[in-house]
Amino acid sequence: MLKQLSFRLIVFSLFVILVSAACGKGSGGSGGGGVTPTPPTPPVETEENLVFTYDIDPGANIYAALGATQEVKITVTSKMPTAGVTTDIVVKRDSDGTTVSSSSLTAATTSPITGTISNLATNVVCTATITLKSVSKASNTATKTFKIARK
Repeated sequence: MLKQLSFRLIVFSLFVILVSAACGKGSGGSGGGGVTPTPPTPPVETEENLVFTYDIDPGANIYAALGATQEVKITVTSKMPTAGVTTDIVVKRDSDGTTVSSSSLTAATTSPITGTISNLATNVVCTATITLKSVSKASNTATKTFKIARK
């Protein structure tokens, strides 16, 4: 009788172990209890702050334009935002703040960007302001100014 009880206990223990192991498996059947893992989120690409240069270099002085119009090439030296940048060029007379020239260039995704300053009067000192704005991130802007006058 003891042998029979011992045999039944061993068989029962094996049965419990097998059932426990089968229930402990993850999803995989049509049992519905499994959780589908969420795919990893792609990394968010951060946009570099805009940095640029331009080809007019007045140094500490006033840039002397040779005519009523002056071309300016703007080079984005930071990584160009994927959606591009818009460029605003505003020129105002220093004497009274009147706007002499103003242009907004359409979004550009390549550099350099060519703009034109116009309506420059002889010996009238003006301040030109170049502003670049990211199309995709409105807070990402860069601004530079310089003095210019027609010779």
